[in-house]
Amino acid sequence: MIDRKWVGHQLPATEFPIERSRLRFFAHAIGEVNPIYFDEQAARAAGHPDLPAPPTFLFSAEMESDLKMNWLKEAGVPLERVLHGEQSFEYHLPVHAGDTVSVRSRVADIYDKKNGALEFVVLDTTAVNQRGETVAESRGIVVVRN
Repeated sequence: MIDRKWVGHQLPATEFPIERSRLRFFAHAIGEVNPIYFDEQAARAAGHPDLPAPPTFLFSAEMESDLKMNWLKEAGVPLERVLHGEQSFEYHLPVHAGDTVSVRSRVADIYDKKNGALEFVVLDTTAVNQRGETVAESRGIVVVRN
């Protein structure tokens, strides 16, 4: 069983610059075809100051840090039993190439079902830009099969 003492635990922040090449690569990888994600002139013509970040980009970039996986190991969770259960997003402000975003996660809840056969870890994540503005929030649920 995952110790409930972890509820409320803040993971370290991950900060990363939003680069055009990464935005283009991600947009291509998800099959995006809208030119605002590839062409700076098209983005500006649509009212953006630069290439905008496609939906889910911030949270996929955050995964590169391994902070969540390292925390799961620290909490004694066997990674071979971990499943991605659910993800939701709430967007507040657009993110563009040239921005710097800091992403931080907090363990919001830990609970079990089926008499402990399944444990759930709820992680709330907030993304803040270089001006201190919250640009997006996410809730992810990790399932651990026991």
